[in-house]
Amino acid sequence: MSTELSVGQVAAIAQVTVRTLHHYDEIGLLSPGGRTPAGYRRYRDTDLDRLQQILFYRELGFSLEEIAAILDDGTVSPTEHLRRQRDLLHARIGRLQELAAAVEHAMEASRMGIQLTPEEKFEVFGADYQESWETEAEQRYGDSDAWQESRRRTARYTKADWERIKAEGDALNVRCAAALTAGVAPASAEGMALAEEHRQQITGTYYDCGYAMHRCLGEMYVADERFTATYDRVAPGLAQWLRDAIVANADAHEGR
Repeated sequence: MSTELSVGQVAAIAQVTVRTLHHYDEIGLLSPGGRTPAGYRRYRDTDLDRLQQILFYRELGFSLEEIAAILDDGTVSPTEHLRRQRDLLHARIGRLQELAAAVEHAMEASRMGIQLTPEEKFEVFGADYQESWETEAEQRYGDSDAWQESRRRTARYTKADWERIKAEGDALNVRCAAALTAGVAPASAEGMALAEEHRQQITGTYYDCGYAMHRCLGEMYVADERFTATYDRVAPGLAQWLRDAIVANADAHEGR
């Protein structure tokens, strides 16, 4: 038996305003399937299903006119709607992962005191780069010896230097991902060798990254979702794998 709900009940369930539902009715986007003798709106199960679809597309940034065209297309089956929504969600996830990667690059750049013009920063680290991330990194690391050392070193780096540094880091990430995919254990000799190469890249480019510092970075890769998303975008689970390899390598060198 179909349940009929008042406009206020639907607004509470869907977490929208009554005014929004009235507007949807007025423009023909969502007209309730029932009315009381006094003319009050009564929403049925099919109306709630349509509202759910509307809110989904609104969340993804579609206009009301676009949503109406999508939902009123009689050639599209409910299954096709679900498939379309799945594809849109995958696209949104991919976009968020790209943003997370841009955050990671920008944080690395700002922490190390990269001396590039704003245009060069966008070119090297991506179109989503935001200089505001530099403030976050300086507030977090500005008092450390590592920050001061990296500022001293990177002050002389050119755009070509940063492109080379980024390419080397990306290449190492790809090799780590290949090891993960091949089932290489993080604590194996191969896994620890890759972790050691990761540490040496930091030491050679930015500051003397000892094993204790490297261990802290590894923990950050799994604790900070922006770093995690960046590595997991290369290969799912890579952030955790790299962290485990870093810890195993540090333990081996520290005699634990």
